[in-house]
Amino acid sequence: MSEHAIEFLRGWIGEKVQCQHSPARIERQAETLAKECCAQAAEEGILLEDIQEEVGDIKELIASRLEEVAEESEQQTTSDKPSE
Repeated sequence: MSEHAIEFLRGWIGEKVQCQHSPARIERQAETLAKECCAQAAEEGILLEDIQEEVGDIKELIASRLEEVAEESEQQTTSDKPSE
């Protein structure tokens, strides 16, 4: 995978992936974001095959990152609560 494709994907995911708590919302958002990512990559001349060769299914990668962000947010919320 080209360095340009790697940098694009890292930046794109960092910019677009936001916290979603419900699994159904994560799946829907992952599907939407995967389509957006593919379209923007194409606009920048990055082949989808180059990305998939390195990371596999983009939707699964994005869903995984959404789940991580949701867990981090939940942990932060829990640690911000005052002790009783």
